Amino acid sequence: MAVATPSKSDTLPPVLPLERTDRYRVSVEQYIAFRRNGFLVVPGLVSTEEVAELREHTEDLMQGRLPQQSRQMSERDPNKDGGVAVQGLEAPPAHLSPEEKAQYFLRIHMLHRQLELHERYMLHPRVLDVLEVLIGPDVLAMQTMLFLKGPGKPGQGWHQDTFYIPTHPDTLCGAWIAIDDVDELNGAMWMAKGSNVEPVYPPRQGYGHGDVLLENIAHVTGVSDPDDAHNDLSRVADKYDQILVPAKAGDVVFFGGHILHRSKRNFTTDRFRRSFVSHYCNARSFTQWGADAPAGDPHAADRVDPINGMTNGSHILARGDTHLPFALPKFGTPCAATLTPEQRRRESEHAAAMMADMSSGMMDMRPADPDVDHTH
Repeated sequence: MAVATPSKSDTLPPVLPLERTDRYRVSVEQYIAFRRNGFLVVPGLVSTEEVAELREHTEDLMQGRLPQQSRQMSERDPNKDGGVAVQGLEAPPAHLSPEEKAQYFLRIHMLHRQLELHERYMLHPRVLDVLEVLIGPDVLAMQTMLFLKGPGKPGQGWHQDTFYIPTHPDTLCGAWIAIDDVDELNGAMWMAKGSNVEPVYPPRQGYGHGDVLLENIAHVTGVSDPDDAHNDLSRVADKYDQILVPAKAGDVVFFGGHILHRSKRNFTTDRFRRSFVSHYCNARSFTQWGADAPAGDPHAADRVDPINGMTNGSHILARGDTHLPFALPKFGTPCAATLTPEQRRRESEHAAAMMADMSSGMMDMRPADPDVDHTH
């Protein structure tokens, strides 16, 4: 299976990560907090101007003003269905008022495969700066979700993201960009602080993944159900401090794939809780999740391995390098995938092998040579 290579971008001078003047530097304290707590809030990582662009875009989408919204949703009573769990890029019925149109949305998945703006924010350089430290240095961009939780809309019960998106080795991480200020009233996230040390609990039946090789692992039902009485993970979350994670617009919440987290209902009557969420893993991890290979696509073989089902070729190499397949960004957003192999190699010399010199009794660092006998 061939690794994707750039085309027209080969001739363009790359903007390499270390050459940027606005690179975000993760502190030691932030690194420790992420490892200890399972999540990290980075204030103001996305600029005020970028938040304004995201907010204008979501408002246009909710009103059906995007040119890509050529199809119209079926009419329904959103007060009865409590919001649709997963939606496509469709317009609400045209005869509705602006307020009624907005109520037709809850969340839309994978729009980075349809809209340039979503690809661009999935590959936001400062978000990738943080991910490069937390799960990198090689980063694969896998999923986007646009949450448009309006007044009265429901939340999502306790869950672990790796339950839905498994990677091997297990390196999943989410990045949650706040488009609106979020607090307890309009449905901010809650984290079971420190629950990142828990295994991923597999489903008793149906879709989902977990650490089934553990001898006494409990199988669970009701994952993501907002009703704690029906969600077996609520008992796991009760072992930990449950922390509200408020955020200002432009803040980014990073959270690992094992931490238990949830959101509650938007209790307000006039405030939205909009956010742009992407998921990533280390680009050296294998995954069979999220294939992007429509029927008749001539490049399908590069995106789904017909033997082992690997789907790495469906996801974008955001930073670093990898020995596994990857996809190019459909809208040409600059990232590691748009660099030449030589450019990626120059940026990825972090893996140079070193070995101690034992002949002198000193632990000197020297380049490892596979043809040298170091036992004498």
